[in-house]
Amino acid sequence: MRLTSFTDYALRMLMRMAGAPERGFSTAEMAEDFGLSRHHLTKIVRKLAQAGYVTTRRGGGGGATLARPAAEIRLGQLIRLLEHGQPLVECFASIGSDCTLDGHCRLKTRLRAAEAAFLADLDRSTLADIALQPGLRLEGPSA
Repeated sequence: MRLTSFTDYALRMLMRMAGAPERGFSTAEMAEDFGLSRHHLTKIVRKLAQAGYVTTRRGGGGGATLARPAAEIRLGQLIRLLEHGQPLVECFASIGSDCTLDGHCRLKTRLRAAEAAFLADLDRSTLADIALQPGLRLEGPSA
């Protein structure tokens, strides 16, 4: 399975926030730390805020913080949210699938089961389980 870069960076941001839950993180700071555009991180923060995972505050002392304790945030739930609309394979797409094997394929059922097992395993872990240690400084885009 391969997660989108959107999900990858969202998880990195959340891990960072979980390591210092009392602190607000600006998109500019995280963009620099991750070697990513501020615009892209703003989109990620917006999606996480709309889903109730982070809160944002403008101005001095503002930034993004976790909206609830990291121990209450299940990784599988996060992945489902962030990967919504990104089917594992073409035939899982709700519209636009051109699979000629549809209705005769025995692989689709196995892939759905594997995807469900992957997410179920992630549901056993929380953001607190993978939080970065407080004070850790990241080293650019390959962090």
